[in-house]
Amino acid sequence: MNHSRCRRSALAALLGLALGTAQAQFKDAQLQSLLDSGKTLELERVAQARLAAKAGDAEAIAALGLVAMNLGEEKKIDVAVNRLEQCTGKQSPSALCHYVLGSLAGTQAMNASVFRMPSLAGKSRDNLKRAVELDPQLYEAREALLQYYLMAPGIVGGGVDKAQTLIAESEKLNPEHAKFLRAKQASADKQWAVVERELAAVKPGQDLELRKMLRKSWSQLGAAQLSAKQADSARATFERLQHDFPEHAAGPYGLARVLTEQNKPDEALALLERARGLEGGATYPIDYRLGLAWLAKGDKAQARAALQRYVADKSANARNLEDAKKRLAELG
Repeated sequence: MNHSRCRRSALAALLGLALGTAQAQFKDAQLQSLLDSGKTLELERVAQARLAAKAGDAEAIAALGLVAMNLGEEKKIDVAVNRLEQCTGKQSPSALCHYVLGSLAGTQAMNASVFRMPSLAGKSRDNLKRAVELDPQLYEAREALLQYYLMAPGIVGGGVDKAQTLIAESEKLNPEHAKFLRAKQASADKQWAVVERELAAVKPGQDLELRKMLRKSWSQLGAAQLSAKQADSARATFERLQHDFPEHAAGPYGLARVLTEQNKPDEALALLERARGLEGGATYPIDYRLGLAWLAKGDKAQARAALQRYVADKSANARNLEDAKKRLAELG
């Protein structure tokens, strides 16, 4: 295999900032609601209106950065990066802007040449570190920085020792948050039992933000288990998620993915339709997964209809969109 390609793939993987994964906690309730509900285009519209009314609005700039990342459109990412660099370079820099810029730099690195990728990795790391310095309570930035430390080699500023220091600092700030970070570290080592133990120990109480983080972490564990070909474990995780968070789409959506893999398309189809109507349903590529489930069932007409709906969705993620178009071409 080409060594440059290997190095590029490895460095892209280490960033751990894949398209569509970044989240944020906005002070503005409207922006937060649109982000949580997956209304990407509406979030873009509202953020643009805010920016037009007040140049330099840090939350609007950060929101547009997240929109660009979630859509995966290169031109929008470039525009968002330029705005964020202005937001972080001003006299009163925004931790949120640094966090989103760090995440977008990781996204850009995934498509960069092997020569440009290390500098983008450094840009990602430096902005995430600055976000944590400016706002120690910005959990999303702390989690992303931890993931960088765990996956990156020392030559670009990674290292398990740095990850452990970050976790120790988090323990002093918020012990419950530290449990999530320890789970993230165990996940990087594929120690699924340790991940489960740490997540099971979290006591969110009435803290809505902690509950959201817990739901997200269980969902990430299930996805990691599925990726590791541990379908039975993933199924148990998503069943737990569905039980603990019955109001949210994460459980049935993830469980549907597992059942599609296990060649149980009828059950998967029912769960996907259920997920569509639950909280957060719009954040998931339901029609794309319906298309795959219908293909597994052998119904090409229904698969084609679902994939066509997904392709027509202007908020569709570029990565899934490419695969949907490929499958439609194969269907003829």
